[in-house]
Amino acid sequence: MKNNSTYTEENIRSLDWKEHIRMRPGMYIGKLGDGSSPDDGIYILLKEVLDNCVDEFVMGAGKTIEIAIKDNAVRVRDYGRGIPLGKVIDVVSKMNTGGKYDSRAFKKSVGLNGVGTKAVNALSSSFIVESNRDKQSKTAVFNFGDLKNSLPVEVSSRRRGTKVEFIPDSKIFKNYKYRLEYVERMIKNYVYLNPGLTIELNGKKFFSENGLKDLLTDYTNESDLLYPIIHIRGDDIEIALTHSKTQYSEEYHSFVNGQHTTQGGTHQSAFREGLVKTIREYFGKNYDASDIRKSIISAVSIKVMEPVFESQTKTKLGSTEMGDGMPTVRSYIVEFLSSQLDNYLHKNPLASESIQKKIIQAEKERKELSGIRKLARERAKKASLHNKKLRDCRIHLPDQKKDRRLESTLFITEGDSASGSITKSRDVNTQAVFSLRGKPLNSFGMSKKIVYENEEFNLLQSALNIEDSLEDLRYNNIVIATDADVDGMHIRLLLITFFLQFFPELIKEGHLYILQTPLFRVRDKKKTFYCYSEQERRDAIEKLNGKPEITRFKGLGEISPDEFKFFIGENIRLDPVMLDKNTTIDELLQFYMGKNTQDRQNFIIDNLKVELDLLEEVG
Repeated sequence: MKNNSTYTEENIRSLDWKEHIRMRPGMYIGKLGDGSSPDDGIYILLKEVLDNCVDEFVMGAGKTIEIAIKDNAVRVRDYGRGIPLGKVIDVVSKMNTGGKYDSRAFKKSVGLNGVGTKAVNALSSSFIVESNRDKQSKTAVFNFGDLKNSLPVEVSSRRRGTKVEFIPDSKIFKNYKYRLEYVERMIKNYVYLNPGLTIELNGKKFFSENGLKDLLTDYTNESDLLYPIIHIRGDDIEIALTHSKTQYSEEYHSFVNGQHTTQGGTHQSAFREGLVKTIREYFGKNYDASDIRKSIISAVSIKVMEPVFESQTKTKLGSTEMGDGMPTVRSYIVEFLSSQLDNYLHKNPLASESIQKKIIQAEKERKELSGIRKLARERAKKASLHNKKLRDCRIHLPDQKKDRRLESTLFITEGDSASGSITKSRDVNTQAVFSLRGKPLNSFGMSKKIVYENEEFNLLQSALNIEDSLEDLRYNNIVIATDADVDGMHIRLLLITFFLQFFPELIKEGHLYILQTPLFRVRDKKKTFYCYSEQERRDAIEKLNGKPEITRFKGLGEISPDEFKFFIGENIRLDPVMLDKNTTIDELLQFYMGKNTQDRQNFIIDNLKVELDLLEEVG
């Protein structure tokens, strides 16, 4: 077939800095999203600005950072040295421009490539930067990356430092919303890693005295810990660890130069290796690595010279060297653990005794489950050959880790009609569907054995690939898609119980969501509105100014595949399932799934009254 298209000099064009960022935002900030996930783009924009503020603190300039988020407008103010006034515009609008190329000024900085604030500027409908230093001030105003106003340098009595205000572009970040829970989590990580730094969010202060020990204290409940948190520090390294009494899997929080490496990297691998080596040598026994690490909850932070990350969003460390003539990352961490953790265990025999008992118990459970696990794997493998429960996608989380613009999702749904509609309308590259058969088993109080013996749970675990650890998880988003009725709510509760009971880290790390589906369709001959609440239905009727056709969806099965494309595509609405650290998982499950009938009955009655009052108000 002859190709008549021409290819000349006119086909070649050069994009300026902001055009390229706006055309290919994923190259700079990963996936876009709407704020329902902690790694969505709007949080990366905030992080890029905060990284600069924290680097100022690390350099000994400014102990307080103030953040204000209101109506999706963000303001960040630090009290560092301030950007040199003659370079304010260049720093936020010229690629490959910044102070961090000079390693004398920022030896162990997070932001090294001079892109960060440029991306924020280009992807914001409004961006204002103000620098105060030497009793002078300089302000520049941008819209969509274009300079609109460069105010002259003026005399100022304001404290030194930098202020950045921005509003993410709603055309790029569609229907976005900042969830303060995610922002608080980000802020907490900054203060854990920088004791002495205070960060304020809308007037609420965050501060840490004990570093990573505070991180584990805040993310766990003391009653669930097998022994007090082990906290050891050295030059350029800090480690905190303990074991959970109830959790089955491994949980890691890793950081490099203050950057939360959510996908781990060479430092996290070295920590896992060094832990096993130290424990084996301390007890003089060749324990299985999985038994040593089972139920561990840990945090590790290191500082390296000019770190190399595997993507612009810096979620996985690729560096093998510490830099400046120091040993490799692996040998540095392994040797540190061999020395300092070994010393701690010798000085704290109760902790070492608890660890050994945990290892022996894990070994016993592993051997008891070995036969069942083998049989379960064979059943899952056999079922997958002719099984329609899982309609898989082509791209999975291991692939996505190389390119965070890809968003792999598994929808867990009920019934043939609903799963059929989602299957027909999904993106086959990134969206998979797992179809439930009836209601799942209530797994509250059951042992891990049930995961292998129950066919639904076994196949779901196999589909997710989470039997041994989250490292091999196949989907970034696990979305429960059930009807918005009593049965659908019950199925949600049973599935959340399953994940809380056996895989709580899926929830802790922000992988589990509830799919919002519309309650009403309001349309006339020209426009169609899908409404998720009574208020949205009323607003839609007003916009159409007539007598539109109104449909009340009773279940997912009533929504056609063509309409599903709207709900699970760009306009998807997800509610993240989050854990409140003030309530233990055991307490949570006991209340909702245990035999506390009267307490639960009172809770339902009280909340039903609130719901009825709200219904009366709207109508």
